Amino acid sequence: MLKKLQKKHISLIVGAGLFAFLAGAMISAPQIGKSIGQWFKLAKHQPEQISEANKAKSVVLPLVLQSVQERSAKLEAIAKGSSSLDQNRARYLLASDLIERKQAKEALNLLEDLDKEYSLLAPYVLLKQAQAHELLAEDGKASDLRQKVVKVYPKEPAAAKALYLIALPEYQNKEIAQFPSHPLTWEIIRKRLQENPNQPQLQLILAKYAYDQPGIVSVLDQLAKNPTLKPEEWEIIGTSYWENGEFTKASTAYAKASKTPRNLYRIARGLQKSGKSESAIATFKQLVSAFPDAKQSGAALQHLAEMVKTRKDALPYLDQEISKFPDRAGEALLTKTKILESQNDTKSANDALQLLISKYGSSEAAAEYRWKVALGKAKAKDYKAALQWAQPITTNNPDSILAPRAGFWVGKWTTKLGKKAEAQAVYENVISQFPYSYYAWRSALILGLNVSNFNTLRQMNPEVVPLLRPVPTAGSETFKELYLLGQDRDAWLQWETEFQNKMQPTVAEQFTEGLVRLAKGENLIGIEKISKLEDRETPQEKADYEALKKQLFYWQARYPFPYLKEIEHWSKERQINPLLVTAVIRQESRFEPNVKSGAGAVGLMQVLPSTAKWIAPQFKLDSKNINLENPNDNIMFGTAYLAQTHQQYGNNSLLAIASYNAGPGNVSKWLSILPKDDPDEFVEAIPFDETKNYVRQVFGNYWNYLRLYNPEVSQLVGKYSVEHPQLPTQ
Repeated sequence: MLKKLQKKHISLIVGAGLFAFLAGAMISAPQIGKSIGQWFKLAKHQPEQISEANKAKSVVLPLVLQSVQERSAKLEAIAKGSSSLDQNRARYLLASDLIERKQAKEALNLLEDLDKEYSLLAPYVLLKQAQAHELLAEDGKASDLRQKVVKVYPKEPAAAKALYLIALPEYQNKEIAQFPSHPLTWEIIRKRLQENPNQPQLQLILAKYAYDQPGIVSVLDQLAKNPTLKPEEWEIIGTSYWENGEFTKASTAYAKASKTPRNLYRIARGLQKSGKSESAIATFKQLVSAFPDAKQSGAALQHLAEMVKTRKDALPYLDQEISKFPDRAGEALLTKTKILESQNDTKSANDALQLLISKYGSSEAAAEYRWKVALGKAKAKDYKAALQWAQPITTNNPDSILAPRAGFWVGKWTTKLGKKAEAQAVYENVISQFPYSYYAWRSALILGLNVSNFNTLRQMNPEVVPLLRPVPTAGSETFKELYLLGQDRDAWLQWETEFQNKMQPTVAEQFTEGLVRLAKGENLIGIEKISKLEDRETPQEKADYEALKKQLFYWQARYPFPYLKEIEHWSKERQINPLLVTAVIRQESRFEPNVKSGAGAVGLMQVLPSTAKWIAPQFKLDSKNINLENPNDNIMFGTAYLAQTHQQYGNNSLLAIASYNAGPGNVSKWLSILPKDDPDEFVEAIPFDETKNYVRQVFGNYWNYLRLYNPEVSQLVGKYSVEHPQLPTQ
């Protein structure tokens, strides 16, 4: 039994022993004739090599999780200790906190000569000193310090910040030339464009480096009016438009760029999306003719098959796709089969399906076909045949979204055939192979593990162990140090300057970009970037992702824990499992407090203003002065509504969550027509695909938060899955 799952409150334990910090760099042996003292002086100023292996040795980094008030006395004690990396960190962090509270003199005392001791952040120490002097109205001293940064550290991103703050035109020109990817450079450029919009070279810098920033489309629109642009510049514009979902405009821009496979494909897709079918078809054909072996040509053939006037005309394109692009053959064969079936050509359709299963059995299309047949057999209660069709999915298609689902139902159908021992092995395999899935949770319950079911989940209050920030997988040591110290703005400025590969990032760079976005509070973008790593295609990228996903910090970044205090408070108030509340928030908004739906739902838990007004009197809440974009207000009303739905359905979380998405009217109807004895069959029978997926996704989220942040469940899952990254035992 997991006693800590029954705890009354969430216990917040800083996992200081999870990661480690390597304090001290590798250096070569001293040259003959140098003294031992000189050697140590050299070693002292080497950049620190940061790694996960020794990060736990730091007593400062865990304090980053605490509030300024909570950590103040602890940092003071460390700062007064003997010279060490942690003492330097404590001085810097404490000085930063003091500056935030306008206590400049105390900050300056801590920062004195720190640039000499803390070489990793030396230019930032000088900038902190300048900031403190500015608070004291000592502008001359502040300017001198910023000038020193520019002179001593001219190539460091910190110099860009110094140039920006000095704010002289000649310094701004230098910043634009030397640091085009620095966000403060973008601010300078925007101000100049307001004064004079006709500056294409400045607009091109924004198009290339700031394409993912607010307001960029209007800059691109202005730039696209310039008739003197070169093909490579049009490609930058097209790519920026494309990344912002402006596909029609992207198509127009790419048409003026060099004719590469990617550019031609995007021209055609833009034309297709804007309804210009004939032009799109002509461009797709041009792509296939000019670059017959390019991967974009495979996708072009699929689109051509979709766009032809008659389904029969699609077959030659599909056959070409099948013969030339094996990685796309499965999808093409499935499409071909449907066309042949519509033509009543049963033999040819069966031949295509046989080829799909025999030659392209590892494709997603093969998994989809097998699963469709398996469901049909199960519905007819032919469980033996259902097993035969579903079992290969878990082995042939382990990366398919259908694999854990198929594995779980193989267990259910095996049980129906009276083979309980075999079924148990199947459920254990689901946890082993797919520990991240909703079906791993369902399998764990059937195996008797105490991970709470639909009827008991509300009452559970699992222990939660938040981790230290992970060491980013890309970027300089200076950036990593800033990030680990919670200096999020400076870390972002540093990272953006270093990150020159935005449109084609490595796995390590994309994961790091996700971490930075999460640190900035851009949770939707951060989660998306981290989650999409699973879609990488090249062998090296796949290998890099496979290595990354074995790390606990990858999964915790994919399932982050913002607004923990608000979730903790209102979950306790409403007597709801806080991890369920977190799971709903992740699904509804990805932790974006300002997001609004087309139906008018607002904020973290996507609360309708009308729902807030309706629920308010039931919980004695004030609905007149609320702001649903405020995280605290939103969680207050969202948990109230979630508590009400639980009460309505006898604390059955399955029905409560289904109602949260589809409304009580639909749930009442389903209770009268769907199977109620087996909750898994009930979920599968929900007639709304949106609600069916919503239920699985919310409880999949819940399961992931449980396995990633609760030590007992983490250890349990680890017993079944050797690759499951585990929290340490406390």
